[in-house]
Amino acid sequence: MDRTTTRSVTAVLDGPPYRTQLSTRGHEWIADEPEDEGGADLGPRPHEFMLAALASCTAITLRMYADRKQWAIGPIRITTTMDRTQRGAEVQTLINIEVELDPSVPQEQRERLAVIARSCPVHRTLENPIQLRSAVV
Repeated sequence: MDRTTTRSVTAVLDGPPYRTQLSTRGHEWIADEPEDEGGADLGPRPHEFMLAALASCTAITLRMYADRKQWAIGPIRITTTMDRTQRGAEVQTLINIEVELDPSVPQEQRERLAVIARSCPVHRTLENPIQLRSAVV
């Protein structure tokens, strides 16, 4: 069965260089660039938001799964790191996802959670073809 979901974020850049006001579903936050890139470092960079989306989605997916299985796994810590190399127009990107669990979590649960971590919706989005459409209105 096909299922389509729609998500939307609005970005408004109207003021200091690179300070961008973001909003979705009544939530507001700021993206910016570091001072050494000409910004005021008032918020994360756009790529950091992408990494945050992946890290938080992975953590939430693991928590939902563990709760459903009634596994007491304690805190979940996800660190996402991106290495991006650009040669002319070609861009190569490697994203690492590190999952840290309490040492008391049994090995068999760890192995299952490693599989589940790769199935979070943001992970699946990034691994599959993405089509971008852009329009200036």
